[in-house]
Amino acid sequence: MQDQSVLVLNAGSSSLKYQVVDPTDRSVTAGGHLERVDETGMEDALRRLTEQLLAAGVASDRLAAVGHRVVHGGARFTAPVVLDDDIVAAIEGLSVLAPLHNPPAVDGIRHARAEFPDLPQVAVFDTAWFADLPATSATYALDSELAEREGIRRFGMHGTSHAYVASEAAAFLGRRLDDLDLVTLHLGNGASAAAVSRGRPVDTSMGLTPLEGLVMGTRGGDVDPGVLLHLVRHAGMGVDELEDLLHHRSGLQGMAGLHDFRDLLEAVDAGDGRARTAFAVYCHRLKKYVGAYLAVLGGVDALVFTAGVGENVPRVRADALSGLGALGIEVDPARNGRPTDGAHRISTDESGIDVLVVPTNEELAIAREVAALLG
Repeated sequence: MQDQSVLVLNAGSSSLKYQVVDPTDRSVTAGGHLERVDETGMEDALRRLTEQLLAAGVASDRLAAVGHRVVHGGARFTAPVVLDDDIVAAIEGLSVLAPLHNPPAVDGIRHARAEFPDLPQVAVFDTAWFADLPATSATYALDSELAEREGIRRFGMHGTSHAYVASEAAAFLGRRLDDLDLVTLHLGNGASAAAVSRGRPVDTSMGLTPLEGLVMGTRGGDVDPGVLLHLVRHAGMGVDELEDLLHHRSGLQGMAGLHDFRDLLEAVDAGDGRARTAFAVYCHRLKKYVGAYLAVLGGVDALVFTAGVGENVPRVRADALSGLGALGIEVDPARNGRPTDGAHRISTDESGIDVLVVPTNEELAIAREVAALLG
């Protein structure tokens, strides 16, 4: 156990994931997933976490720091930052942009600072990698004075994951990242796409909040704003109802009543009409974004799938990329269906664009950012 290891925390509304990672050699000394945090409280979760660390032989005096995943950093936080009371308060204020994600992160930060008072603690933001998006992709076509006053722009999320898999894809291909154009596809319960040119993002599917873009587990992604106006005027829905609809009752859950892909595919194979429609809509939206980002970049070297669905559901990859041979994308069915633990190619040898599956490792990426910040 080396004292350069970082305890990485990812606090959600009902769970707390953690990992002790050495950013230099990638080794993981301990890790776990604490459930029912919403019932027992974050203070109890941090106490249980400390007990599990001690059981694994990891005492706090052998840790270098604690790193926290924070979804939304707004315009202020464009790089990792050492936490203090004022910064924690500022992150809490950004909960208006990520109401499901920032509040539990703040709760986790506050209790972790109390549990590990002698360790430096660092916030790493999902939005930070997208801070320098070109104005053409960051700007919404709204009243410019209103947008500036209210801080309305595209921020993007999952930046830590997109950055990590872009770098790993370059290593797999034996190429320099700043020589590549990539489309990265982070497909989990939350999902986003990014267009990456020479190592920097130039567009991404999530926007001001994590609601825009691809179809997700419980979020619908792109929705005509007129739909929301219609629901207010003609269905009598208020802001809280709309928020619940958009965050919890849309996406795969809204269309099929299922948000776990294993359950969805089981329903598809059983002939469930709603499940089949949901799967088709999911793949169709994904295909639209792939095509759009090919146009934005003027062609790409590789498409990269990652995260839970992207790494583990071959049918999504096959269906979303079907019929794209004219664009230089050909998936090899055997390679696509073959399980593997590491990065691998699923395109044919003749495909003009490499199609890769690259496992994400946000904990390692966060640990590296923390180590770089603290020197």
